[in-house]
Amino acid sequence: MGRCTTPFPPPPHSPRGSPSVSPSCSTTSPLPPLPWDGMGSGCGAMGGEQSLAMPPEKGPHRVGCADVMVGHTQQGLFFRLFYPCVPRDGAERPLWIPRYEYCSGLADFSGYSRRWCAPLLSIAIGSCRVPLSWKAPFKPCSNGYPLIIFSHGLGAFRTVYSSICMQMASWGFVVAALEHRDSSAAMTYFCTAQSIQEQWIPHQRVPRGQKEFYYRNNQVHHRAKECARALQLFRDISSGKSIPNVLPQGFNLSVLKDSIDLAKAAVMGHSFGGVTAVLALVKEPRFRWVALGWEGHKGAMDTCAHPTRCAVALDAWMFPLENVLYPEVPKPVLFINNEKFQTPDSVAKMKRLSSRNSQTKIITILGSVHQSQTDFAFLTGKLISRVFNARGTLDPYKCLDITSQAALAFLQRHLDVREEFARWDRLLEGIGDSIIPEAPFCHSNL
Repeated sequence: MGRCTTPFPPPPHSPRGSPSVSPSCSTTSPLPPLPWDGMGSGCGAMGGEQSLAMPPEKGPHRVGCADVMVGHTQQGLFFRLFYPCVPRDGAERPLWIPRYEYCSGLADFSGYSRRWCAPLLSIAIGSCRVPLSWKAPFKPCSNGYPLIIFSHGLGAFRTVYSSICMQMASWGFVVAALEHRDSSAAMTYFCTAQSIQEQWIPHQRVPRGQKEFYYRNNQVHHRAKECARALQLFRDISSGKSIPNVLPQGFNLSVLKDSIDLAKAAVMGHSFGGVTAVLALVKEPRFRWVALGWEGHKGAMDTCAHPTRCAVALDAWMFPLENVLYPEVPKPVLFINNEKFQTPDSVAKMKRLSSRNSQTKIITILGSVHQSQTDFAFLTGKLISRVFNARGTLDPYKCLDITSQAALAFLQRHLDVREEFARWDRLLEGIGDSIIPEAPFCHSNL
């Protein structure tokens, strides 16, 4: 692995938990291209060399990615788009941690002082790059690619699941990895219309004196609405509406027209994003009545001709969802759990859904921990891996293979995609190495 140059410098310090304004909008810091070995990039030393050793694409498509921001208010959308691309020689590889501010957010979320932790994180992982082609030309598809809306977990953000999103895109999906603006992300921002300034939204803990369920329940409903708006955005693009990407030199969304099959849309997420995906299925009948929340389209309505058809929930945190909604989940869900996270109460809620729908499946990956389905599992340095509790006993590459293959088999079954993903159907029954059906309580120790 190649060693990285000095990572981006920190911005002026702002008090923890307070929003900050930056003078211009961009999604990455202006670093020069770094050495690349085809697997991952070396990062600065912190208790030994750190590397983000993600595997390359397993599917037939090369994958590009770009950031998309729609609207100039907090009610807009922000996501990283992963898509099949036309390969380019010498293509730029995007930073995994896109801005220094995200190091500050990770420090806050982890409970460490951002004054010392954020600079150390920047040195350790701030220069890691992802094996994707940044803003590569989109590869058109006359039949249309199926669509996945991806929802991140608590304290995460749009780039932390690049490994799973990249694998899904390599098999012919377009994936929009949202960065939620409900204060559950480690950090996020939007660009104001005036002076194109960045308004940052830091992570917020549950306010003192407030019950966590009510706070998280409000957030999960906010998140599900963002999933609804994302699906509506792709409907608008497919109908030929001009949707500006407000980021400087941003990805042109019009190239997606006629290349996405909205009849084959699914929601996917990890942890808090897993329960968000479940709730998005409940809200699906209301998608047709959601008023668009970005400038130029306020109050617009659209008929929901193409509903989301299923969800994939990675180690879902079921706590924030109210019990009254479980009978209303109308469509199948695949729960892919890790061995070292779930509780009996959470598993019981999943089983309530599987008892009502025989197509809902629950499987558990043995030897995995909650962070095994994030990119943190691919950090090779021992110190950072321990800080984020990112490694179980199962090899992270095998965990990624099980997760992606089970998801692909499930999506083929319910989206009628043409690829031969049925070869992995046995995983949906919990049959295979390092995988079991259901989620026995004895394997759950949160």
